[in-house]
Amino acid sequence: MTRAGEAQRRRLNDTFVELCRIESPFGRERACGDRVAGELRGLGLEVQEDGSGPEAGSESGNLLARVPGPAERTILLCAHLDTVVPQAPIEPELDDGRWQNARDGILGADNKAAVAVILEVARHAVEQGAPVGLELLFTVCEENALRGAKAFDVGRLRSGFGYVFDHATAIGEVVVASPTYYRLDAEFRGAAAHAGIRPEDGRSAIAAAARAVADMRLGRIDPETTANVGRIEGGSASLNVVPERCRIEAEARSLDDGKVESLIAEMVDRVHDGANAAECDVDVEVQRLFSGYRVRPSSAALGAAEAALRACGYEPRRIVTGGGSDANALEAAGFHCVNLANGTERNHQPDEGVTVAALEGMLDVALALLDAAAQC
Repeated sequence: MTRAGEAQRRRLNDTFVELCRIESPFGRERACGDRVAGELRGLGLEVQEDGSGPEAGSESGNLLARVPGPAERTILLCAHLDTVVPQAPIEPELDDGRWQNARDGILGADNKAAVAVILEVARHAVEQGAPVGLELLFTVCEENALRGAKAFDVGRLRSGFGYVFDHATAIGEVVVASPTYYRLDAEFRGAAAHAGIRPEDGRSAIAAAARAVADMRLGRIDPETTANVGRIEGGSASLNVVPERCRIEAEARSLDDGKVESLIAEMVDRVHDGANAAECDVDVEVQRLFSGYRVRPSSAALGAAEAALRACGYEPRRIVTGGGSDANALEAAGFHCVNLANGTERNHQPDEGVTVAALEGMLDVALALLDAAAQC
């Protein structure tokens, strides 16, 4: 089994820190994308940027590069360039073997740990060779409902299957099912009136929204299904005015399409019930942001992933998740891929981080994937 050398491990950590310092919240990935493209071109690779930027809501598009291999088989490695919006400037620091932000905010390990690993795999394949060909896909706007991957044309790919490194749990976990995800936006419109003199002339949009939310089933509905109201905003500039506007933003997810479709329909009913009870009007928009998938137990990509993990000393564990990744978008478009946990921790939180052991361990796994994929 191929393992990374000390020089590769040092370079991996250096690249990771450099990438984290480049802030790239979704929609503003240009600087990070230019850094990645420059690294790949420095290896002599052609880098193609698609025209999906405006469609995905980004200033830049997805990046695709290829490393030819000696065998007919080619596999895809995928990571996303964007992060959630940083809460503070990013100053990577190493504390007791763990990379974290010295400030109180995200580090960007989601997903720059994977970006750094894939860049090092590309260098290894160019300089030392690989048993399979590689396609390297770096997407934009993953954190904005996978918009970059959804805009990518999978017909451009030559790979038989691929891997996404984007699950913030211990190395060894392999995602075999991911949910379908719906978003619900409701805008309640009432009527303003003086709250102390003519409250009966007003119709409170806040009361309508509150009634709707209170009547919704939220949290974990069952082992496969969740729902959440993530934002409620509105009201009046003055306390003595009955509020005429209020907005809620909610979501529903499930590994079972039938369950999530039933649940989102129920949530829409509660929105209308709340509006009717408060005698308000309401505009409702429902979007299916990404579709769920399940990996077949007989999948060659799954078998190669588990073989690579075992070769590196990790016991594979098949898991289902309530989160989405670019794998959802690629699978929905007809391209088979497997999402592997890459050892990052507490993604999207101010205490996000990744240990050096996990960062370097994922590099070994990625290199082992090349060997395992060549055998399947």
